[in-house]
Formats: sequence, C-alpha cells, structure tokens
Amino acid sequence: MSVAFRRDGDEEHKEPKFELPLPAGPNLVTARGLALIEAKVAELEAADTAALAEADREQHLRTLRYWRTRQATAQPVSPPADDEIAFGSRVAFTLNGQTKQIDIVGDDEAEPHAGRIAFSAPLARAMIGAYPGEQLAFGGKADALEILSAGAIPA
Repeated sequence: MSVAFRRDGDEEHKEPKFELPLPAGPNLVTARGLALIEAKVAELEAADTAALAEADREQHLRTLRYWRTRQATAQPVSPPADDEIAFGSRVAFTLNGQTKQIDIVGDDEAEPHAGRIAFSAPLARAMIGAYPGEQLAFGGKADALEILSAGAIPA
C-alpha cells in the first residue's frame, strides 16, 4: 500500500484548538468589572471537571486560562473626577432624536443591551473627552450626538 493512503489516526487531521482571543489594547476595568472577573475565576476554579468529557475539560481549562489572564492584566481605573466623559462615565445623550444613557466600561463588562458599552466601541470613542452640551459627529453625520449629562457610574 502506498504511503499516501496510509493513516495512523484521526488526531493529525483535527482542527487545532486555539486559546480564546484577548481584546486588543489595555484591560481597563471598573471596580464592578474587576469583581465580575474575580467571581468568574472563582466559579471556574471551583467547578468539578472530573465528570466532563476530554473535549469539555479542555474547553473549561481554556476558558479558565482566559479569565486568569484577564484577572492578571486588569488595570483598575478610578471613576472620572468631573463631567468630562471618560472610562467609567455614565452618559446621557440624544442620537437620532432619541434620548439614551450608557455606561462606558471595560471589554469584559460590556453588555450593550443593558446600556454598558466597552470603551473601545465606536460610540464610546466618539464621546470620550467631550462635555455636556457638546454636539459630536458620529456615524458619518456631523452633530449626530448631543451630550446631555455625564458623571461617574454610581457604585
């Protein structure tokens, strides 16, 4: 039989399993975000993986490595001191005639449907450094955003 048709096993043909991708840039966190990361690490470390299948155990360990890395690289940021929009700000604004409110948080804490967006999101980047009363360009439109108020996210 030709060597070209010989196969020792299926292991060599499986797709490689890569680590979970880390968001680019610094790992800025609010106090709440750091607490969430610490709770996630504790939950994963406490999980009993003995009954899991090999693939599930590998996935669990990959997820644990991700969260341990996020915990080790976390950079807590103090709440902003004034009404300038920054990481840790709660911002009320109008966009397309609708009044909205968001919190600017870290990547792992972001939940857009709950009004928490990552500081790296386009909307947050457009607002950072602005003050209440300013009108900002967003989405290719001049004066698309009007900042109504800004302050630190309540603890």
